[in-house]
Amino acid sequence: MLSDLKLQGHQKLLIGFSGGLDSTVLLHQLSQLRITQSLSLRAIYIHHGLSQHADQWLVHCQRVCAELEIPFLSRNVQLLGVRGGIEAEARSLRYGIFKEILDPDEALVTAHHQDDQCETFLLALKRGSGPAGLSAMPSARRIGNNWHLRPLLQLSRQELEGYAATHQLRWIDDESNQDDHYDRNFLRLRILPQLAQRWPQFSRSVTRSAELCSEQESLLDELLASDLQRCIADDGSIDIGYLACGTEQKRNALLRRWFTYNGIQTPSREALARLWQEIALSREDASPQLMMGQKSLRRYQQRLYLSRIFPALRGTIVPWPKASTPLVLPNGLGSLRLTAATSQGLHLRAPTREEAITVRFGQSAYLHLVGRQGGRSLKKIWQEKGIPVWLRENIPLIYFNEELACAPGIFITQSGVITAGEGYGLVWEGMDPELKPWINFSSGEEINFE
Repeated sequence: MLSDLKLQGHQKLLIGFSGGLDSTVLLHQLSQLRITQSLSLRAIYIHHGLSQHADQWLVHCQRVCAELEIPFLSRNVQLLGVRGGIEAEARSLRYGIFKEILDPDEALVTAHHQDDQCETFLLALKRGSGPAGLSAMPSARRIGNNWHLRPLLQLSRQELEGYAATHQLRWIDDESNQDDHYDRNFLRLRILPQLAQRWPQFSRSVTRSAELCSEQESLLDELLASDLQRCIADDGSIDIGYLACGTEQKRNALLRRWFTYNGIQTPSREALARLWQEIALSREDASPQLMMGQKSLRRYQQRLYLSRIFPALRGTIVPWPKASTPLVLPNGLGSLRLTAATSQGLHLRAPTREEAITVRFGQSAYLHLVGRQGGRSLKKIWQEKGIPVWLRENIPLIYFNEELACAPGIFITQSGVITAGEGYGLVWEGMDPELKPWINFSSGEEINFE
């Protein structure tokens, strides 16, 4: 059975350990494999607080890891009962913790097995999923910058029980696993036993079907890679015109991959048709918006964007009392600091003693840019730069008294530019990733002006 573990060459492993049968077998297998292979192991227990026995399970897991000489850590999560159900929320919180804990060269290992794969496949079938959903769980996938391995996928629960009996392993039984109110438990307790009684190899056959669906999706990924490269811009948006040129089937396949790339659950076929009609094909003067998970789907200049929801900042004014001190921007937008200019190009002048510095958001203004004849409105400049409407009020505008001096990395005005002597460069630390494509950097972190 040890030879069945496929670790994809990874030697540094973080084991998701609940104390149940599956993860107990995995933990023991890896501890034994460590005898013949150079493996570095850690185990983590996630305390969900859902059971009155959770504290006892924590102690049990800690004891098992101590016996096997595997470093142990635990983390608590609090379920808030958000939309999507407890199972989905618990899973999301678990993987959020895993991502935080994983070292750069460490792989997460979980004990999903063949019966779990069968349940996942049937749940996807219930939702009306296509090949992507029916691919169920891959044996290896990326989570952030790390790998997630499921080395037990080819093994049935019966085989795990046999291994545990042979090695006299002790594990805990979560009483919630007997509650068939949850869909997965309903399948496990009510449906799969009957299917297995009629067709003993049912789970194995479903696993094979999932693998075939996965192969088809991998082939589509390969065939559509060049199309995705052509229609997705550096800012992550996707070209509506390019999508409109293909068939509905190809368009939907490209959109599904775009959503997956952005960490959004693949929409149903009906949802794809709705967003295409209501967002992509809406009136040119409209500003359509559709919530997709935790992000907002928007259209701007014949492109679709998936953007996080930014808190409203229009009209916000933040004083900058000392130019020599960094200024923390609101709503997690990072911080600004002035530095002696080190790059070529336009630089910000120093304010006079009589001038107060403020940073403002979502302003209307009429200004004169360096190197341009005549004035123009700030709205017109945003349009010329192609900056999406919803991002504009999150770009800090630096004012000297009531005169707009610059928008970092986008423009500098005639009243803000240095005309003689040494000027200032700007450093914007902790900038939101969605703003970065629109900001002009020079060397290092220093922001350059056009």
